[in-house]
Amino acid sequence: MSELDRSDGDAARRELESLIAADMRAMTAESDQLGRVFGARHHLNANDFRALLHIMVSDVGGRPVSPGELGSLLGLSSAAMTYLVERMIVSGHIRREPDVRDRRRVILRYDEPGMDVARQFFGPLGQHVSQSLADLPDDDLAAAHRVFGALTDAMQTYHREIKSAE
Repeated sequence: MSELDRSDGDAARRELESLIAADMRAMTAESDQLGRVFGARHHLNANDFRALLHIMVSDVGGRPVSPGELGSLLGLSSAAMTYLVERMIVSGHIRREPDVRDRRRVILRYDEPGMDVARQFFGPLGQHVSQSLADLPDDDLAAAHRVFGALTDAMQTYHREIKSAE
């Protein structure tokens, strides 16, 4: 491979990475807008919605989050976190339960009324996603999954770096 071919390949690679970064920003912006609409319709402030999102991501990832861990993720004081959790429990969005791995630890989970509200709002989005992906081959979806995983890892690494520099 000549130097010219290599530099053309490098430029093409940088362009693809740039396009993926732009796509990720656009998707993040759309996701943020949907979150705002959901929050407004269900009387949730931005921290409430962020809390629900972290609870869901942690739960789906197999590492349910404790109130203290959630407070760290949201950057909230212990008092503010207690207020948020109590409000979200009363509204039926979340519940506390003992961690089956460590009974001394309490974890936060979606409560059924909160799940119903989320399903009603986000269910149609799931249908749109399925329709949008219907014509893509499984190999493309598997590659996209790997790309999203790599992007998530990169963001988590950067987050840890900036947190440790504080």
